[in-house]
Amino acid sequence: MSSSEQNYDVIVIGAGHAGCEAALAASGMGVRVLVLCGNVDTVGWMPCSPSVGGTGKGQLVKEIDALGGFMARVADKTAIQHRTLNTRKGPAVQSSRTQNDKLLYHKEMLGLLAHRENLDLKQALVAKLLIEAGRVRGVEDQTGFHHQAPFVILATGTFLSGLVHIGHTSIQAGRAGEFASYALAVQLRDLGFIMGRMKTGTPARLDKRTIDFSCFTPHPGEESPRALSLYTTGIPLPQVPSYLGRTSERTHEIVRQNLERSALYGGVVKGIPARYCPSLEDKVVKFRERDSHQVILEPEGLDSHEIYASGLGNSLPVNIQTELVRSVRGLDEAEIIRPAYAIEYDYLLPTQLLSTLETKKVAGLFSAGQINGTSGYEEAAAQGMWAGINAACRVQGRPPFFLSRSEAYMGVLVDDLVTRGTSEPYRMFTSRAEYRLLLREDNADLRLMGHGFELGLVDREALDAMEERGRHCQKEIQRISARIIKPGPEVNDYLRDRKTAPLEMATPLSQLLKRTELDYRAVKALAPPPEPLNPRVEQQVEIEVKYEGYIARQIRQVEGFRDLEQRVIPEDFDYASVHGLSNELKEKLAELRPRSVGQASRMEGITPAALWALAISIKAGRRAGSGAGQEPAL
Repeated sequence: MSSSEQNYDVIVIGAGHAGCEAALAASGMGVRVLVLCGNVDTVGWMPCSPSVGGTGKGQLVKEIDALGGFMARVADKTAIQHRTLNTRKGPAVQSSRTQNDKLLYHKEMLGLLAHRENLDLKQALVAKLLIEAGRVRGVEDQTGFHHQAPFVILATGTFLSGLVHIGHTSIQAGRAGEFASYALAVQLRDLGFIMGRMKTGTPARLDKRTIDFSCFTPHPGEESPRALSLYTTGIPLPQVPSYLGRTSERTHEIVRQNLERSALYGGVVKGIPARYCPSLEDKVVKFRERDSHQVILEPEGLDSHEIYASGLGNSLPVNIQTELVRSVRGLDEAEIIRPAYAIEYDYLLPTQLLSTLETKKVAGLFSAGQINGTSGYEEAAAQGMWAGINAACRVQGRPPFFLSRSEAYMGVLVDDLVTRGTSEPYRMFTSRAEYRLLLREDNADLRLMGHGFELGLVDREALDAMEERGRHCQKEIQRISARIIKPGPEVNDYLRDRKTAPLEMATPLSQLLKRTELDYRAVKALAPPPEPLNPRVEQQVEIEVKYEGYIARQIRQVEGFRDLEQRVIPEDFDYASVHGLSNELKEKLAELRPRSVGQASRMEGITPAALWALAISIKAGRRAGSGAGQEPAL
């Protein structure tokens, strides 16, 4: 059997968003990386919506960027629309989103991989993992060629036993037009991994030359777009609008009349769909009281005629899809370039992973992205970076990389997956983060860039710039907290103009800034800083001052959380010996093997009494022969 003469430290299987960030992170840390993908022409591809970010997802993108990843940089270079979501709500739930030129995004990401030091990109379909004595040694591709490395990252997306459905026609494919991976899925089962089946889908792409856009409402991006990445100095591409419309009663009638011909409702699809991104069939069936649903026409690129018809996703036969699309006002003569389809695929139950995303059954084998049960480019990229960093740490003999739930959305994502698992495609939301006021987009660099520097993924210049922003922020907060604004005609006229109450007594400027009607512009009008500040610093100052009390309360909550997280459970701890736990809980704990009492507290079925019994046993075990039985302070 032929083998590669090239020695690699890490092999990444797949070059979607998880695979790309995994490879870039590991190679950036100085280890030799090989990326194997079925088609080099689809590196960094956007098979569904050509967009990056969104509610909760934008926070992940900012965190990847702060650690030294590349998703935000590529998104800024290829963005044709920037938006900030939830601007009428507080900063904890505001998230950035870009609409991207699909082809340019692919080209930019491909260029990064192709020119990256320590990284080789090759086209090959992996058929088998090479395993010896319970640990991975490399992979075998479908030609029988061996590629050797002590660490392998599975970033297979929807390709494991992928099956595309259009009506009752089913095609073995990882995505429309690309080969699926069946042999690898079979091997994972044979190795004893518990696999599940999930379903996702994508709507039709329409020819924009056949659409009457006058029937739709233009939905432009921001007039002054803000970059996603800290490294972006300008937005290079022209910004274009999306278009909003509605389905009709006729649309819904077509769906109802053809439900038995749908792959989803006709019994063809067995995988579990996402509740948060329902197909049109689901919306018509489950929300019968609604006479219309939103349709968003999103351009796929500046030089592309393809329009992504968000809201019209379905798994109906092509002739029915055409009838359905043309029932929407403005799409009366629309032509379908690519039909909508559903796809189901195998995933690995993520409770079989350590917090590093390394599998428990096979040493050196990591997994990231949709194979772990998640949905979305951003969730995949975050896991890819996490797995890539940890694989490189293993190569270099460094401690594992880990972020807690109180430090990052990435920490929330990984902890949710490995602790609770998921029975449906997992999607990130701001509501999943208990400490979301501390985990805002605007402070991602302050939270995480130091970690990126220690890993070798962030350079000294970027770190210095971040630290300088932090100093300016604290200095300005101190200044406006000490500055007293006295009532007077000029001051009160300004406040009346801003629709807020005039002053009757001298008031600290920081108290004025806490008023709902005022923002940092009031600071610049009433007591401007000695030197102009960076807009990002201004934003940071405003948030820190306005939400000072809430932030202080969350910091206190985090301190209690950290206490439980720091109570580490020995790897060889005997859960069967813990008195006061049900046999079911003992089995769950033994299978999951949580790394800390904090992680154990988030498991399904753990009660306060069970947690107490566990904590007592852990403390007794650590102090064998002295003080056994003493109750720990929880």
